[in-house]
Amino acid sequence: MRLTILINGPDPTVNHDYAVLWLDTEEQVWSRESHEGIDLPPWGDVRDENGVVQLCPHSEDTPVCTLSGLRVDRDRGVAAAQGAAQWSCSPKHSPMGGLWRLQAVEKRSVRPENSVFPR
Repeated sequence: MRLTILINGPDPTVNHDYAVLWLDTEEQVWSRESHEGIDLPPWGDVRDENGVVQLCPHSEDTPVCTLSGLRVDRDRGVAAAQGAAQWSCSPKHSPMGGLWRLQAVEKRSVRPENSVFPR
């Protein structure tokens, strides 16, 4: 299943920074599809720890973004449509806070023509 997530600041009418991410819940990977101002890596690994989804650069343990409240159950149901997000585009900067919103749920397995994820 693939989720499309929008991340932006707490008041998008004032701060127009955003990132659109795809989360593949089967492969446990994510990719950044578009962005302005929230410059996360192009892709990485998804980890779920105690109800907080952690988006990490590939093969790294430190998350660059966390999504609180995002849960996918065994039947591929999504428990929430929005929640709190924190991200840091650089290890030198303190984390920024904002919101994530579920934009789309694609339950059908789709094989991309050109995957950004190495096999």
